[in-house]
Amino acid sequence: MTNKQIVAKFYEEVFNAWDTSKLDEYMLPTYKQHNPTVEDGRDGFARFCERFFAAHPKMEIVHMVEEGDLVMVFFKCTVDMGVNKVCDIYRMENGMLAEHWDVVQHLDPDQVPANDNGQF
Repeated sequence: MTNKQIVAKFYEEVFNAWDTSKLDEYMLPTYKQHNPTVEDGRDGFARFCERFFAAHPKMEIVHMVEEGDLVMVFFKCTVDMGVNKVCDIYRMENGMLAEHWDVVQHLDPDQVPANDNGQF
């Protein structure tokens, strides 16, 4: 299985299923987090998920790119409060998530677009 396939499966089995019971299968115990609101490690990620899953997230992957040990995921994240445009980047190590960076844009439903290209 490629790193990209592993990350896609992680999104379905953890994020979209709202299930952290499989973190041992996907994430190194030393998982390093670059989002300042999330603690390092599996336990830190699980604590983040407790809060995040309360917003009933649904991830719809738009693009995925794999280069070496990095996987980039661009996706639409719909939560109770609205829609976010998100780019996650993972560094993989031995088929497991080792490190994470993200960029999140909260979409304003009242914003009038300057073009017809769409957000995604």
